[in-house]
Amino acid sequence: MNKAAFFSELKSYLIITAGLMISSIGWTGFIIPSNIVGGGIMGLSSLIYFLTDLPVGPTNLVLNSILILIAMKVLGKGFGIKTIYSLIMLSVFLTIFQYLIPEPIVKEKFMAAIIGGGLIGFSIGILFVQGGSTGGTEIIAMLINRKRNISPGRVMIACDLVVISSSYIIFHSLETMVYGFVVIGLMSYVADWVLTGARQSVQITIISSKPDEVAKMIASQINRGLSFVKGHGFYSKKDRDFIVMVVRKSESHMIFQTIKEIDPEAFVTVANVMAVYGKGFDSYKPPISGNKKKKTAISDQSSVKQTS
Repeated sequence: MNKAAFFSELKSYLIITAGLMISSIGWTGFIIPSNIVGGGIMGLSSLIYFLTDLPVGPTNLVLNSILILIAMKVLGKGFGIKTIYSLIMLSVFLTIFQYLIPEPIVKEKFMAAIIGGGLIGFSIGILFVQGGSTGGTEIIAMLINRKRNISPGRVMIACDLVVISSSYIIFHSLETMVYGFVVIGLMSYVADWVLTGARQSVQITIISSKPDEVAKMIASQINRGLSFVKGHGFYSKKDRDFIVMVVRKSESHMIFQTIKEIDPEAFVTVANVMAVYGKGFDSYKPPISGNKKKKTAISDQSSVKQTS
């Protein structure tokens, strides 16, 4: 590993550490002391804490370690160093902050759910961006998916539902269950926001009677490529050039204004895209995991004719 790669990895681990610290504060400063049960293995660790007073950090470490050992035996040694590092550091931070923060930072339970869920979701987004993970229900989902054709997302949702619903056994409160669902909902939303954020892009398809004029105007106003795709209208029985392009979401309003000026009757569709890699967008940086060699990704757009 050269010097630049070393400092890049060091920066990544520092960001992951900061994210894990934020997550720990969310759990120990807001969620757990407010008697709210979140989802996943952390939620299960919280349930065990409420029943036995065992610290959440060590419990989370033990449960995740068991899952990782099972997964390594069933799925192979495919877990990266960052996952193990994240798991250990999260457990350490949870133990420290649970001792330092004996009372909830805010007294109002709903505010605790909102702030705590937001902080945890923000940290999850940071971890995913840096290639880290704390295991948990993701491992359970992979194990079940290996044996049965069930999507990992459904397994993770089912696990969250079971854990949060179990809180009723301890607190006998539907209100507490609802707060738990608020937490995981906000976690998911904020994590998605961090992952996409200002980099969110959209794919725009334009069907216009004046495709050349629209394309030239768009190309002259924003520095984005676009493509013509041959299409045939079923009702009109006419051949047309469809304009297809990918732009930042923040740039889409300029596209709409241009279309309205040239062809107000144009048919336009807009679809969100998860990620865009290539010139003018993001660079693909595959995470380094375990002993696997770093793979390089080549963005080849030569097969699509671009006009600018």
